[in-house]
Amino acid sequence: MKIGMVGAGQFSPSFTGLWQLHPDVDEVWITDVVPERAENLAKKYALAGTYPSFEAMLESDLDAVALLTQRWTHAPQAIQALRAGKHVYSAVPMATRTDEIADIIQAVLDTGKVYMLGETHWYYPQVIWARQAQAEGKFGRLFYGEGDYVHDMDHGFYAAYQYSGGDQWKSTASYPPMLYPTHSTGGVLGAWPDAVPVSVSALGVVDNRGDGVFDKDVSMFGNDMSNMSALIELSDGGMVRINEFRRVGMAGQIDESTHRWYGTDGMFDQGARVNKFYSRDETIDLTEDLRIGRADLSAEELQGIDPALVESFASGVARVHDRNRLPVEYDGAHNGHNGAHHYLADDFVRAVKSGLQPPLNAWNAARINLGGIVAWDSVRQAGARLPVPQFGACPLPIVDVTTPAR
Repeated sequence: MKIGMVGAGQFSPSFTGLWQLHPDVDEVWITDVVPERAENLAKKYALAGTYPSFEAMLESDLDAVALLTQRWTHAPQAIQALRAGKHVYSAVPMATRTDEIADIIQAVLDTGKVYMLGETHWYYPQVIWARQAQAEGKFGRLFYGEGDYVHDMDHGFYAAYQYSGGDQWKSTASYPPMLYPTHSTGGVLGAWPDAVPVSVSALGVVDNRGDGVFDKDVSMFGNDMSNMSALIELSDGGMVRINEFRRVGMAGQIDESTHRWYGTDGMFDQGARVNKFYSRDETIDLTEDLRIGRADLSAEELQGIDPALVESFASGVARVHDRNRLPVEYDGAHNGHNGAHHYLADDFVRAVKSGLQPPLNAWNAARINLGGIVAWDSVRQAGARLPVPQFGACPLPIVDVTTPAR
């Protein structure tokens, strides 16, 4: 297969390299609204070539496109690409409006093409362990979960927005936290497979930093809130609380994402440094099994990356990660986001090759995005409890990504 990368930003090299290594990928191409960035990346990593525009890429013979573009552009580009006959890998979030999600799902049904959301937390070690524990019945009935994405703006976000937003970066850095919910929801619901959000109530904290970022007069989203919390009702009677915070006094070296699951027979608590599972009879310390090994990047690879974001670009894996399901070519390859990049890259290729939908298909992507989209509406309505649109489960066959590749 041939893949076209849309966007030559800081994360693009992480995935161009993995798809170049994959035995089922023949060519990787690139395009960017800043042509020099695409040309430089293509030359540096010996890609197959560049396209002058996204539209030109859609008119080509490429099989698939990977969208690593601005957050609010993902849905329109995904719909356009699916309708053009391309398989789609999309960075998070899936969309910023519920009608966009409906249009993506309809495009998948109409075209039969693969849509995959690249949510990294699906393959965080804590989520993998909890997903397995839930399948084995260790939690009993899950009734409550928590997901936090606590990422202070000072920990690399200023630099990231300046890189992607140009002179108008402050207008985009005010992106509403609840419109980027999938690190918190994707973790919790990633281990709670049958639960679907049905209603949500959310509140936000007006920012008082005064640096012109969360300023309604500057924000292209009309947003002046940096921290938001939501309580989500689930279809099975359970509930999930998520926090999306962008102003918080927290050390940058601590993982900004934490998750907790509470069941009638057991509970899992992911702390900043310790991970434990509790039942009525025992306490199991999972810290070492879920600890991510270190990975070092060269000075050249680290060039232009804010030190606070290095862990997102370079990580090892944990004991709970099943390496046998991955191509042997990925051994020792560049990884990121707590070991997730290898699995995301391979999932997409497996889905396209098989013609089946991936685990993070459009319906599952909707499940972890919709609560945040409606939560943003709730925030602007002083915490009103609002219904979440329902799209059901994926009606199409899903590829088995657990089959060993070696």
